[in-house]
Amino acid sequence: MSNTDIGNKGEELACKYLKKLGYRILERNFRIRGGEIDIVAKDRDTLVFAEVKTRYSHEFGLPCESMTPWKIRSLLKTARFYIQKISWGNREYRLDFVGVDFAESGDNPKIELIKNIIL
Repeated sequence: MSNTDIGNKGEELACKYLKKLGYRILERNFRIRGGEIDIVAKDRDTLVFAEVKTRYSHEFGLPCESMTPWKIRSLLKTARFYIQKISWGNREYRLDFVGVDFAESGDNPKIELIKNIIL
């Protein structure tokens, strides 16, 4: 399975998980030069930008360990562009992280949601 296939599978599972929690998915893979948001959604009245990381092994760390300061800055830049594009104004938004971890079970991944990763 290619990295793209792994990422797509993880994002699909993350979308299903978020929908079960009541999120409404607005867009996937929103891209600008220098950044990408995996999932744009609404959680009630809050606009949510979700980063998804899928792992099949822990050789390069746990999924949540991929959230570096550089990655968070890139997500914020892209999120702010999106907010301006849709004229969201000063309403609430946040960055969430969804880890999809197949390392322990290839058939039943562990899915972890971390809300508001930039407190």
